[in-house]
Amino acid sequence: MKTTSHGVLVVDADGELLLCHATGGRHWDIPKGSADAGESSAEAAAREAREECGIVVDAGALLELGRFDYRPDKDLVLHAVLVDRFDAAQCVCSSVFVDHWGRSRPEMDDFRWTPFGDVPVRCAKNMARVLTQGIALPDVLARLRAAR
Repeated sequence: MKTTSHGVLVVDADGELLLCHATGGRHWDIPKGSADAGESSAEAAAREAREECGIVVDAGALLELGRFDYRPDKDLVLHAVLVDRFDAAQCVCSSVFVDHWGRSRPEMDDFRWTPFGDVPVRCAKNMARVLTQGIALPDVLARLRAAR
């Protein structure tokens, strides 16, 4: 049985996507994760943005983009929000994991605004596929602008 992750695309008006660097890895990602019991997809995505980036987004203001085949064992429900650009260096990850040396480390250790065209270079293969073939980021930005 497949599991589901719930993620949010944090987009600015200049057509850049906020990406988070996964600690200990080489790829960048969006804030995403599993829903807690009783939590809607939008609520989970908003919580993940808060935990992994330290940014507060209103779950009710998220634009749902749909469910995507992410990995053989996992689907990804995406949401999007248009924000005024802020300094990504101010992002802070409060969710942690214990590495193989027993150290508690933040899930995400860096944050960058990324032009849509650079997403396939920064993200892992499956995430890049969803963000470039499953959806069209410029179309997402146009929908977010129209909804504002």
